[in-house]
Amino acid sequence: MSSGKIHKPVTETEIVPRYSETDQGGIVHNSVYPIYFEIGRTELLRENGMAYSFLEENNCRMVVAEIQVKFRRPAYYDQQLTLKTECSNVTKAKIEHTYTLFRADTKLTVAEGKTIVACVDSKGKPMKIPDYLYPAG
Repeated sequence: MSSGKIHKPVTETEIVPRYSETDQGGIVHNSVYPIYFEIGRTELLRENGMAYSFLEENNCRMVVAEIQVKFRRPAYYDQQLTLKTECSNVTKAKIEHTYTLFRADTKLTVAEGKTIVACVDSKGKPMKIPDYLYPAG
C-alpha cells in the first residue's frame, strides 16, 4: 500500500442495486445510500493506493461524523447507476466527501450527498488527519 498523498480526488464507481436493497415496489430503500457512499470512499482510497486496512495498520480509523442525502428521483432494482465520489475538503480534523449518484444510461441524478469523516485512534480518541490523506500538490 502507498503512503503517498491523495493524487486522485475523484472516482466513479458502478452500482447495481440488489433485490435486498429495495422495497416491495423495487425502489432502492433510503437506508442503502450511506452504504453506497461507503463503497465510493473505499474505492477512492483504493484508487489512491490505500485501503482501510492500511489506515488501521497506521492507527487511524475513519468514523462518520455527519451524513447528508438529498433524494432527487428513485433508483430501481438492477438499474445501472454510477456513483461519483469526490474528496472535496481535508482539514486537520476532518475529511469531506461529496457524492452524485446518477443513472448510467440517462445521466439523471438520483441522489446527492455529503459525508464528514474524522480520524480516531484504536481507542476512539480523535486525532489529526494523517498527512498521506491530504491531496497532493
